[in-house]
Amino acid sequence: MDFKDLVQKRRSIRKFTDEPVSEDQLRTILRAGLMAPTGHGQRGWQFVVVDNRQVLTAISQCREAGSEFVKGAAVAIAVCYDTSVSDVWIEDASIAAVTMQYQATDLGLGSCWCQVRARSNAENVSASATIKQLLGLADNIEVECVLGIGHPAIERKLQDEEKLNWDCVKK
Repeated sequence: MDFKDLVQKRRSIRKFTDEPVSEDQLRTILRAGLMAPTGHGQRGWQFVVVDNRQVLTAISQCREAGSEFVKGAAVAIAVCYDTSVSDVWIEDASIAAVTMQYQATDLGLGSCWCQVRARSNAENVSASATIKQLLGLADNIEVECVLGIGHPAIERKLQDEEKLNWDCVKK
């Protein structure tokens, strides 16, 4: 699949089968994240892989809404960053996360981004603080997002090129 097709095919998948993600697939996804570009080549990210059902369920409750799909994923990857390394950690972590999502799509897997930074649960507890506690992360580590990854249980249509807003592109 060429990149143009990959970009059109990547969609948010929130329903997964029970089929596990193989170690090779997971390693390939993590490799893609580790190779993503970063500001000043700092690479201050940390990727925490979760496949424990209890922890996936706990992560799925970190926000008031929009995180439920994580409990059905085969694995979740918490995309974290050592904020003492770089002031552009949000951008670096985001680029790595999207790179991993494209790699998952290329492997025939589905993924969905669960925003953690600047989100909270119904009791107004920070989603990032919840994830940091669940995963035992140090104070200087921040969580940008959690990627739920697995074998898609649904088929999504390709991105509709007819809906592209070309008016925002200036020459």
